[in-house]
Amino acid sequence: MKFRNRVLGLLSLLLVITYLDRVCISVAGPRIQQALNIGPIGWGWVTAVFTISYAIFEIPSGALGDRIGPRKVLTRIVLWWSAFTSITGLVTGLGPLLLIRFFFGMGEAGAFPNAGATVSRWFPVKERGRAFGIIMMASQFGGAIAPLLVVPIQVQYGWRASFYLFGILGVVWSGLCYGWFRDSPAQIKGITTAELAEVKGLGAHAHHPFPFRHALRSVNLWAMLGVACCYVYTYNFFQSWFHTYLVKAHGYSEKDLMLSSLPFIVGGLANFTGGLASNAAVQRLGLEWGRRAIGLAGLGLSALCTVLLMLTHQPFLALALLCLI
Repeated sequence: MKFRNRVLGLLSLLLVITYLDRVCISVAGPRIQQALNIGPIGWGWVTAVFTISYAIFEIPSGALGDRIGPRKVLTRIVLWWSAFTSITGLVTGLGPLLLIRFFFGMGEAGAFPNAGATVSRWFPVKERGRAFGIIMMASQFGGAIAPLLVVPIQVQYGWRASFYLFGILGVVWSGLCYGWFRDSPAQIKGITTAELAEVKGLGAHAHHPFPFRHALRSVNLWAMLGVACCYVYTYNFFQSWFHTYLVKAHGYSEKDLMLSSLPFIVGGLANFTGGLASNAAVQRLGLEWGRRAIGLAGLGLSALCTVLLMLTHQPFLALALLCLI
């Protein structure tokens, strides 16, 4: 197996653990709210402080990876969030939980940018789309298995135990990353001369300041930011309110939450097939509209299903619509 495919496996495992830890608090949400007597507004702040701190520190953490390399930064990121994942199991009230979630978001920021930097250092341009598709599918897989793991642990040992256990996973990954992974192919032992020739010139990136003045004048950048805002606004629901919504709005029991894996499974398959569909659309419609068509169709379907979701009172129909969103 080529070393870059092993690196891809390491990154995929990173994204699985990332979303496993993120979705864990959503699955445990109903129990946490009951145990700590947290109302809807308080829980809204619990989910918001993570997102706020994550957004604030995303660019600095990404820039740090450009400067010193993703190996050190990813190791720090995963150790940091693993610590605060485990500490979450110790909270006794809303105030400490808010503080922990803020530091959790601060520490996890930069995971995606540094995963992207790793792909750029290890994979030729023609292979990067496939690599990103696989690691994004892995992130959805992490969200899918979270309910399958968290619910049985909660039933048997309580909600706090799931946070203790998931924190250990990140520590193991950090040890593997720092001990084996390197920032560029030329730095790793055992790589073949043939593979080095395939990735020649990658990994030797000098750090340059980002040209914000020019970037912020780009119409394409603002368009992509708009799309990302709409996408993440909806997706954040699945990482924060999804399981509370199923329980309180549609009467799902704790055991029924095992079904909440379905939207993440559908999302993972969509990530994989979306790239293939986009390539086919480019051949048929051209580069500009081929790329636009997938986004327009996907977000258009999501908007329609969101409206229908607000109108339905059928639990399983609601879940089906959430899968399509």
